[in-house]
Amino acid sequence: MSTASFLPASSRARRRRRPSFRRLTAWLAGWASSRKNAPWLVIGFATLHAWFWTFILINLKAAQDVHMDVAEAFAWGQKFQLGYGKHPPLAGWVAGLWFKLFPVTDWATYALAMATLSCGLVVCWLIAVRVVDYRRAFFVVVMLALYPIFNFKGFKYNPDLLQLVTLPLVVLAYLNAFEKRSVRSGLWLGLAGALALMTKYWVLTMIGAVGLAALIHPDRLLFLRSPAPWVAIVTLLVAMIPHLIWLKEVDFVPLTYAGDVYGLSSRTQSAGLVLGYIDHNLALLAVSVALAVLALALRPRWWVTLLRQPLALLTQPWSRGLNAGVNLSQALNIWIIQIVVAIGPPLGGLFFTIYMKTDWGISLFFLTPLALVAIPALRLQKIALFNIVAIWFVATMAVLFASPRIAAYEMKLNPNGASAYGARSQLARQLTQEWHTRFNTRWAVVAGTTEIGEPMTFYSPDHPAPFTPGEVWSSGLTSLEEARRLGFIGVCDTTDTRLPVCEAWMAANGKDAEQVAITTQRFFAGHPGPAITWKVYIVPPGK
Repeated sequence: MSTASFLPASSRARRRRRPSFRRLTAWLAGWASSRKNAPWLVIGFATLHAWFWTFILINLKAAQDVHMDVAEAFAWGQKFQLGYGKHPPLAGWVAGLWFKLFPVTDWATYALAMATLSCGLVVCWLIAVRVVDYRRAFFVVVMLALYPIFNFKGFKYNPDLLQLVTLPLVVLAYLNAFEKRSVRSGLWLGLAGALALMTKYWVLTMIGAVGLAALIHPDRLLFLRSPAPWVAIVTLLVAMIPHLIWLKEVDFVPLTYAGDVYGLSSRTQSAGLVLGYIDHNLALLAVSVALAVLALALRPRWWVTLLRQPLALLTQPWSRGLNAGVNLSQALNIWIIQIVVAIGPPLGGLFFTIYMKTDWGISLFFLTPLALVAIPALRLQKIALFNIVAIWFVATMAVLFASPRIAAYEMKLNPNGASAYGARSQLARQLTQEWHTRFNTRWAVVAGTTEIGEPMTFYSPDHPAPFTPGEVWSSGLTSLEEARRLGFIGVCDTTDTRLPVCEAWMAANGKDAEQVAITTQRFFAGHPGPAITWKVYIVPPGK
């Protein structure tokens, strides 16, 4: 009779479970470490992450309309242009292509946001495998999936979110060019830079950080003497020519927009915003880092080693870094880039008294997990991969099951949140009906602030082009002349402090308008949203 038969039943059960657990851990580590299987593991994980979080966001945002930025991107995508007043065109192009494939619904916007972030995860893995071994690279991907920007905070598709694809592409192309130093690698780097600049001009911070990394790195002369950086610069400039011509034609309107909206006169105000920017982004990063530490701390040998060797990064020879699964030459590039984009923008905002939005940090910290995991003193055991994937899965499932209650609780907590619960979708459908009843034609133009106009474009079945009165940085989707010719519906929000300005513009440009007052109110899970009265001006088509 075997010794195992004398063990209690609970002990025998634990023994049976242990091999299965070890096999699962070994399988995950094996796939993550395999050059052949790792890409499929990462793609599968990114797809699963997108699928889960699309459903979570559908539940979390069920009481709300889509964010104004999402509606704006959709509106841009209705007409493919070389720019849209405030920003370069790539975000609008992507949204336009997406909604040719998917219906114009709330869930499709969350799917777009999550698809964008999942593409970013895959590109970040491609970066990581140039710096660390495959096991560490997969750990980096799961750390990013736990970073709130890649889940909770990633609900609104806009140029900031799209940068989480285009900026990683810039870094990937730079690492490739730095290693290969060929004409082809320089060509890819230039195209990646142009693609990023077509997303948002803010990417100049990352392009500048890449340039500084190339100048600071000990192997800089090898890179600078090669054709790669110079081919990249020429390629970027050539690729940007159409957009630069558009910029000149519109009298550099995006720069006017940036100066009008984000310029400050008070250094004290700027300092407060910079501190808020730093606090916000540190808090978001802390979530991902803390959960990664938890995954590692379940087998604590790694952090004991790290605490005993606080100067290991500076004292270890480069060959030891390679033995530890780290390419220190490329890791140095990552450390320099991440330090520059972490410190540079806040200092620049303070020095130039710029209005620093917290969301601007969304695209600048995707390298932080890799920068940490690339420390050679870190020993990443197989169990750590299983732990962090388990933490991701448990956290995701918990939020998925809690999301309907969270949505109801948020509305109960903030029942008068007009920006979130203002029922603009209801208004859009009602205005469409009002127009069809009177003219039996398509509603072509809506006039109002961005917060009103773009949601009307998204939610109305007619998708009228938005016209924003008084903005010199017009999106170019329509014009006042076209609005008068086709007729338009003007909308003023009676809860908005800009109501007098809106009413004055409507009085001047809608003299033949029929005035209507419409009240909308949303109800969700038994909780009422704010009742908002809208002043509506229905201007018939010109004769």
